[in-house]
Amino acid sequence: MTIRLLETPEEMAAVEELQRQVWPGDETGVVPAHLLITVAHNGGLVLGAFEGETMLGFVFGFPGIESLPDGPHPKHCSHQMGVLPSHRDSGLGFALKRAQWQMVRHQGINHITWTYDPLLSRNAQLNIAKLGAVCNTYLRSQYGDMRDGLNAGLPSDRFQVDWWIRTRRVERRLSKRSRGTLGLSQFQQAESQLLYSPVPRADGFLQPPESFSPPTNRLALVEIPPDFMALKAANLALGRDWRFLSREVFETCFAAGYLVTDFVFDRQSGRSLYVLADGESTLGKVL
Repeated sequence: MTIRLLETPEEMAAVEELQRQVWPGDETGVVPAHLLITVAHNGGLVLGAFEGETMLGFVFGFPGIESLPDGPHPKHCSHQMGVLPSHRDSGLGFALKRAQWQMVRHQGINHITWTYDPLLSRNAQLNIAKLGAVCNTYLRSQYGDMRDGLNAGLPSDRFQVDWWIRTRRVERRLSKRSRGTLGLSQFQQAESQLLYSPVPRADGFLQPPESFSPPTNRLALVEIPPDFMALKAANLALGRDWRFLSREVFETCFAAGYLVTDFVFDRQSGRSLYVLADGESTLGKVL
């Protein structure tokens, strides 16, 4: 497998087709080749992962400006990453993001942002646990009503994550001596607070509770379904219940100063949980 910069019309046409395979069912959501070429030729990045001449995945983003307390600063907005369904969980997404990290650092930029659905445990495992991104921004219905096969039927709520690419935290996650992922027991020993307990259903899925406890400990745990896409496909109403509960939980936590700093997929129990830390005591250590 190789990863390389994409620049030609033919390469961008291949990215168009890959988008149709990753997000089927909505042609209006496909980023067109002419826009991808414009991005690539004006400070943005379009990267493709190949096996021979077959494109297996891509990532693209562009420069942006953000307003910080000391004035405007440049950032890189990573807009889209897609991997063929046949190559998910192969490490390809991590490799693409690592290549993006290397290229953006060479541009002299310190900060990359992107969005993802906070109920997707596979994405959380990559973005938070493996890459070292953090989050304290919850965006309601960020993209309006989406019609593709992966997003149709639910509000397009998203996390916007912050990837501070020159920090020791991120460098350790991306080094050849990565710390690996932590287990649930390690956070339980740290006296973390579980904000609610989902209820197992007869169909094998989890039912969200009707209420939750606001965070008071230094660490808080927020559990999500281990396979939200399967849950939503089987029971859209149940998926909506999870969307609205998680929206309330994360907005409450972020308003109280908490920050998503880790994610745990516990293989023994099959549970998926976010780890949130009190931002006042944690942000300096993270950055």
